[in-house]
Amino acid sequence: MRDTGRVRDRATADIELRRLSRTFGEVRAVDEVSFTVSAGRLTGFVGGNGAGKTTTMRMVMGVLSPTGGDVLWDGRPITAADRRRFGYMPEERGLYPKQPVLDQLVYLGRLRGLGAASAKASVTTHLERLGLADRARDHVEKLSLGNQQRVQVIAALMGRPRALVLDEPFSGLDPAAVDDMAELLREHTSRGVPVLFSSHQLDLVERLCERLVVLARGRVVADGTPEDLRSRSVTRHSLVLSGDAGWVRGVPGIHAVDVEGSRALLEVVEHGAERRLLEEALRRGEVHEFSRQRPSLAQIYREVTA
Repeated sequence: MRDTGRVRDRATADIELRRLSRTFGEVRAVDEVSFTVSAGRLTGFVGGNGAGKTTTMRMVMGVLSPTGGDVLWDGRPITAADRRRFGYMPEERGLYPKQPVLDQLVYLGRLRGLGAASAKASVTTHLERLGLADRARDHVEKLSLGNQQRVQVIAALMGRPRALVLDEPFSGLDPAAVDDMAELLREHTSRGVPVLFSSHQLDLVERLCERLVVLARGRVVADGTPEDLRSRSVTRHSLVLSGDAGWVRGVPGIHAVDVEGSRALLEVVEHGAERRLLEEALRRGEVHEFSRQRPSLAQIYREVTA
């Protein structure tokens, strides 16, 4: 019986990082980083400037050699031949400014092993999907930075890549282009392709990704699904009273994150403290709201990178 669920392409597999490290002189930029980019999944890679994301992605792609550790593809050490079938978007853009968009992308597609006709067809389709069909004959330098970003993305997506490693692919894109890009990436994951992308746009990562890896000071400080990370996060509650809420600062076992007038955002740091809080609130007057807050990725990020 045919499986109608998500089908894993035999040409795809997981990318696994095992204790991957890289030093530059006395600086340990990446420190025994381990995580898996699963086939058919979008994995978001987040961290502050200098956290080690770009260095890690370069080691996955073989641009940098690890000081220690391994990158595995389908459970075995990755090879140069494997990487040639990956789509890679580096931090430094590699476009030729004085070449027409179409000619340049066809050339890059040919380098990826596509025939001339196949490369042109693929480029034309992607230009249409990302709203650049009317700029195909323009030189890259004539495009806005956002449109140059779209061209760079297309270069990574051509040729049915077996995996995608994208460093800040959404940077500079307008909301419509972000949606178009997200749809394209989901089409690749639907055929089993593992996708690793870095971004500073935490709301976007939260919306798109099925798995998150957070890096700080060269080390993985959080790794899991959004729900996994939320379940480990500090519990917060919103409290709305009929009168001033300033008194909540003195309740044992409660940390007042923010208090403004009759509203308070609270963390329960001692089991059972919420009962004492409610009892005191009802003794003082009416309680209009007492609800648990769903932690955002931004809150989780601040907690794990502090």
